This record gives sequence, C-alpha cells and structure tokens, in this order.
Amino acid sequence: MAKSIVIIPTYNEKENIEKIIRKVFSLDVFFEVLVIEDNSPDGTAAIVKSLMNEFSDHLHILERKGKLGLGTAYIAGFKWAIANNYDIIFEMDADFSHNPEDLVHLYNACTEGGADMAIGSRYKSGVNVVNWPMGRVLMSYLASKYVRFVTGMNIADTTAGFKCYTRKVLETIELDKIKFKGYAFQIEMKFTAWKSGFNIVEVPIIFTDRKAGASKMSGGIFNEALWGVALMKFKSYFRKYKRKE
Repeated sequence: MAKSIVIIPTYNEKENIEKIIRKVFSLDVFFEVLVIEDNSPDGTAAIVKSLMNEFSDHLHILERKGKLGLGTAYIAGFKWAIANNYDIIFEMDADFSHNPEDLVHLYNACTEGGADMAIGSRYKSGVNVVNWPMGRVLMSYLASKYVRFVTGMNIADTTAGFKCYTRKVLETIELDKIKFKGYAFQIEMKFTAWKSGFNIVEVPIIFTDRKAGASKMSGGIFNEALWGVALMKFKSYFRKYKRKE
C-alpha cells in the first residue's frame, strides 16, 4: 500500500479538528495526517497535540508563527511530505466541507486509475454544493469557467481545494515557483501540473459548507484569482516548465 498523508491547514478550527482527525483515522484505507497550524488563538494546536499521544506515529503537526496564507501552508506541508518519503499527498479542509470518505476515491484514482493528480470536483457532474448561498455558488462556478477559458485547462472545477497528488507531481513542479498564497494557489497548482504534462482526473464529490467555525473566504481572495490568473497565463508564455519523466 502506498504511504499516504493528508495535509490539513488550520486556523481557529477547535470545533472541527478532533472530529476530522478521528474520521480520517477511521477509514478503511490508512492515511496519516499532517496539521499545518498557523498559531490559532483558540487552542487548535493544543487539541492536535493531545491527540498525538493517542495516534503517536501517525499524526503530525507543523506549527508556524502566524496566519501566513493557505498556499504557503500547503507548500510547507508538501515539502515536509516529500522529505519524509510519502507517495500520495492530499489537501483537505478541516471543516468537513470535504467529506473525508472521499479520500478513498481520490486515493484509488491515483493508485489504481492512472491519475497523477486527482481533484475532488464539485462541478464534474452538475453543481454539487450544499448549504452555500446561491450567490456564492454562482461566483464559484463562474470563476471556474473563467479560469478554464483563460488557461485552456479541460478541468470543470479549476478552483477546487480537495486534491490528491502523487509524489512525482510535487517533486517536478518546482514548489518554490508557486507564488499565489490564497484562492488562486489552487489554480496555480493545477495549471503548473497541467503544463508539466501530468494526468489530471476529476472525481465527483458533494461539497458541504462548514457547520462550525468561521469561513476564511473574502472578496480579496476572489480578486487575486480574477487578476492573478490572467497574469499567470501571460507569464507562462515565457516560462519553461519541467516535464514529467
């Protein structure tokens, strides 16, 4: 079985973090967990550390000095996972908007289905979003359409944040060249993997908005995606991407 780890970034997730960790460890496929903790004032880190006594070698925490951005959290986690020889690496939110049971489907897409990157897709088979206001659903859906148009990627959910990578993707795409820190980070990772020639597969999921804790989404994050994607595409004409071997 491939050595797998689920990276979960946290900031003020005390209502969710223990539940999400226990759920991941209850799955039929075994996954380790790495929490990237950005100095939450609500005590999230203390909860994770208390669980480390129970889950010993399988639960890990990487603490940072403050809220430094989603993209930098994941990059730190990816580098940690590569250094510790994991084969399959996941991104997942702490708030249950991503159903942990879908980790198994993403894992199978990469280990059995030939995918280099598997995306938990809200829009592969219609619009599968629960408990979002219609305005937010429309904004997210149109954002994915916009990114698809600008970049040329044949991906329905270009902004998805629930993903599975094989190790070779993260070793190839030059993580230090990933510049976006917010919402557009998810787009840049897909675009870079796509430009590098990797096989990207979408796995339909149902996305459910968080029930506990506060959302980190803001208008500024969407603006980064809107203007940043066009700039990313322009710069891609002058960049030589490493190709998969």
